[in-house]
Amino acid sequence: MGNGFFEVPIAVNEPIKSYEPGSPERKEVLDTYKKMYDTKVDVPLFINGKEVKTKETATMSPPHDHKHVLGTYHKATKENVEEAIATALEARKKWAAMPWEQRAGIFLRAAELIAGPYRAKINAATMLAQSKNIYQAEIDSACELIDFLRFNVQYMTEIYAEQPESTSAAWNRIEYRPLEGFVYAITPFNFTAIAGNLPASAALMGNVVLWKPSDSQVYSAKVVLDVFREAGVPAGVINMVMGDPVMITDTILASPDFSGIHFTGSTHVFKDIWQKVGTNIHNYKTYPRIVGETGGKDFIVAHKSSNPKQVATAMSRGAFEFQGQKCSAASRCYISESIWKDVKNDLVADLSSFKMGSPEDMSNFITAVIHEGAFDKLAKYIDAAKNDKNVEIIAGGNYDKSKGYFIEPTVIVTKDPKYTTMCTELFGPVLTVYVFDDKKWEETLHLVDETSEYALTGAVFSEDRYALEEAVKILENAAGNFYLNDKPTGAVVGQQPFGGARASGTNDKAGSKLNLYRWISPRMVKETFVSPTDYRYPFLG
Repeated sequence: MGNGFFEVPIAVNEPIKSYEPGSPERKEVLDTYKKMYDTKVDVPLFINGKEVKTKETATMSPPHDHKHVLGTYHKATKENVEEAIATALEARKKWAAMPWEQRAGIFLRAAELIAGPYRAKINAATMLAQSKNIYQAEIDSACELIDFLRFNVQYMTEIYAEQPESTSAAWNRIEYRPLEGFVYAITPFNFTAIAGNLPASAALMGNVVLWKPSDSQVYSAKVVLDVFREAGVPAGVINMVMGDPVMITDTILASPDFSGIHFTGSTHVFKDIWQKVGTNIHNYKTYPRIVGETGGKDFIVAHKSSNPKQVATAMSRGAFEFQGQKCSAASRCYISESIWKDVKNDLVADLSSFKMGSPEDMSNFITAVIHEGAFDKLAKYIDAAKNDKNVEIIAGGNYDKSKGYFIEPTVIVTKDPKYTTMCTELFGPVLTVYVFDDKKWEETLHLVDETSEYALTGAVFSEDRYALEEAVKILENAAGNFYLNDKPTGAVVGQQPFGGARASGTNDKAGSKLNLYRWISPRMVKETFVSPTDYRYPFLG
């Protein structure tokens, strides 16, 4: 094999297709959607490069059409999980030793497969499995996942190029080894890109992975796995297991070779996992890396100098795109009293123009929430608001689960800044607004900072630079991704590394080098060219 200091293609963000009426991509994705809707699939476990079927299965249905069955997936036994661990550790021997440019080639190919032949399929799968409209599917399952794969390869090479100083007497070099053991990736339902990135980023750095996708995302996770297989990820490097999350997690965390977790999901689950890792710490061969992005109670704050139409648009998009089921979605707003009337009028007008239904109808801005549990939880909070004399519902408030889990985008106005929906993460299309006195700008900023345990995203609108500066200072710890005059959603790989602190996670910033550092264990090598032959130093005389 030839040697060289290889340069990978410079990463650029994948252009977002428009899917406008009459466009070829619109026709292709609709044709693919219909074909997949009419075809039942069977999703097995994937262990050591082989499809594994078990005796226990579960069905998959579109949230917007829950009586229709897309297919089934298989649930792992404890023995399946233990087999996945053993075969991953065996695969690690060759994978960790593979030259980095070969790993890079695999994941760059995966990016191009998604950009080309798999684009319609992965978008249609995300529309079906997660009820995303085509634009939300495109920016997620196609563009963001492509960006993760391309930029992570570039970041890997930049990390490997970081080397210590050397002298004429000694050559100092750092080897960026993968972790000693295996990584456990737990991915959420809401982003197909996250489902692909969490196992892929660890694997790119030479690690082997056990991947447990969300039960509500297995359908599109299978497409991601198909991409990895066609791209050439070797057997045993990324293993996909579904089923009882407690059993799978407990089995994995009991292994002495567990070396890290890459997690996106609920705060409660992440804290439980952290606690179990602590309980098992004496059993591990190494201290596991714990990387997690969890919940959010994301905010928009609007100063009296703000442009009302801009604020209303940020609220409409930031709170209700993908039915508010983004970790970054705005769910609490603080609007200055003098602009509230205009903001309210624009916001209500926006919501009245929303169409809701199946993502197959591309005129629909809103589709269904992910499952019945989410629907029932949201309906409960909406009913409570309807019966509370201290709050007012100014838009929405209706829901229906007869065909799909449809929750009407709902805006609640409260006079109590600590009202339950101002504080509790709902993860749905419910936005609560608190209108504050213009003169209480600083006081309101402190209120924003103190109201929630989370610190994921937040946005501040103002045309007054002093007010913006004050907000940046007071809200320093309130959000890991902080937006000035923009909605709090839509982070782009390579441009806005994503993650938050407090109860929102470890802030290891997906979409940046910071995240990849977590999946390596550096070894410092010093090579001295002429070794000393006398222990005596000059000071001894």
